Amino acid sequence: MRSAIGVASVLFTALFAVDAGSGRLDVTRGLLWAGLACLLFAILLPHRVSVRPGLLSARGLLTTHTVRTDSLVSVHWSDGVAQRMTLRDSQGSRVEIDPTVLARNPAMWRLLDADCRSSIRQGTLRRGTTAMRQLAQRIDHETAHAVFKVSGLH
Repeated sequence: MRSAIGVASVLFTALFAVDAGSGRLDVTRGLLWAGLACLLFAILLPHRVSVRPGLLSARGLLTTHTVRTDSLVSVHWSDGVAQRMTLRDSQGSRVEIDPTVLARNPAMWRLLDADCRSSIRQGTLRRGTTAMRQLAQRIDHETAHAVFKVSGLH
């Protein structure tokens, strides 16, 4: 959220300064630049993710999506510049999140991992066990790296 605010503020300040420096700044142009900065903020604002036993919710600026993590049917991982993880449950609900949120919050990860294991035992999770394994390896690697760094062994 801080990054979204910072980038939008920098854009507004730069556009405002360029217009003021050229002598073309007026109320209409100032409002246009403020609107553009607000639009950029809305686009860059990350979803707020919360995990409870059996549920994962991602709340955006205007919408909230919730998925039952104890009855997942698929987990899809799109690896690339903007990594995304898509979870679908047996009721047809779908949530898309940034997997770094889970990597940075071990408590969230443990709840989701336990529910995914429950879905596997129940037989509902048929597509995505590999994606969950990859995420678990990534989180284990990042956790070990953090422990070594804090302890001075890295």
